[in-house]
Amino acid sequence: MKLSTIVVNGREQAAIAASGGLVPLGTVNAAAGTVWSTELFELIRLGELEPLTEWYNAEGAGKLKELDAIPYPEAKYGPLYRQPRKIWGIGMNYVKDEPELAAVDPDEEPVSFMKPDTTIIGPGEAIRLPQGAGTITAEAELGIIIGKHCKNIAEEDVYDVIAGYTTAIDVTAADIHARHPRFLTRAKSFDTFFSFGPQFITKDEFPDPLAFCVETALNGRTAHRNTTFYMRFRPYSAVAFHSQVMTLLPGDIILTGTPGSAVIRGGDTIECRIGGFEPLLNPVRN
Repeated sequence: MKLSTIVVNGREQAAIAASGGLVPLGTVNAAAGTVWSTELFELIRLGELEPLTEWYNAEGAGKLKELDAIPYPEAKYGPLYRQPRKIWGIGMNYVKDEPELAAVDPDEEPVSFMKPDTTIIGPGEAIRLPQGAGTITAEAELGIIIGKHCKNIAEEDVYDVIAGYTTAIDVTAADIHARHPRFLTRAKSFDTFFSFGPQFITKDEFPDPLAFCVETALNGRTAHRNTTFYMRFRPYSAVAFHSQVMTLLPGDIILTGTPGSAVIRGGDTIECRIGGFEPLLNPVRN
C-alpha cells in the first residue's frame, strides 16, 4: 500500500494511492464506515497501519476505485508528517563493489547523527541555502519508518517493527563539517535540510530491502547510483544497531546513507529516485 500526505482544504491528511489518484482517508472513512486516523503519523503511532494494510490487501484496493480521488497532477504534497520523535542518519554507508563489501571490518560501527524536526520540508518545497555557510551538499537516501516501540531488538526480528519505507533528501553544510568532524550535527541541522515523501510504502511491498536502487539526481541527471546490497550497515542491521542505543518509537525515521552527494546552488533541483517510489524533488533557493 502506498500512502502520501496531501493538502485538502488547507489541512494535511493521509491519502491512499489508487489507480485514478489519491483517496484521502477521510473519504475512505465516510464511504466504508471506518474510523481510521486521517494523519499518517497517527496511523503509525496508534498501531492502525497494519489493520489498514490488511483491509487494503483484502478488499480496500478494489473499493478505492469506486471513490472520488484527487488526480495525481492536482495533488499538493506535504511532508509525510512534521513531528517525528527522532530523525536518525547514517553516513558513509555505501561501498562500491563486492570486494570492498567483503573487506568491511565486522567490528566497524555506523557513523551516526541526528537531525531536528525543524529541518523538515515536503516535496516541492524549497531548500534554503543559509547565508555564509559555504558549500552545501544534498543526497538521496532510503528512509526507514519505524512502526512499533522497540528496544534491543535482534536483526532477525526487525521486519516486525518496520512500518515501511520512503524517499528522503538529506542536506549538509559541507564546509562547516569539513572544519571539524564534531560539527556534523550542526552542519545537518539548518532549517529546510531534510525532505521526505511524497510516498510512504508499507513493508509488505518490499520483502527484500537489499534490492532498492537509490539515485541522487541533480537537475534531472543522475549524479550517483547504488543499491542497498552494497551498504556496510544494511537496513535491518541499522535498525537493530540503533535500537541498542535508544528506544525506537513509531514514526521514528532512520536514514540509511547515500550513494553520493551533489553540491547544490540556488536555482538547482535535487532529486531522490528509488525504484518503486514516486521521485522526491526539491528546488534550491538562496
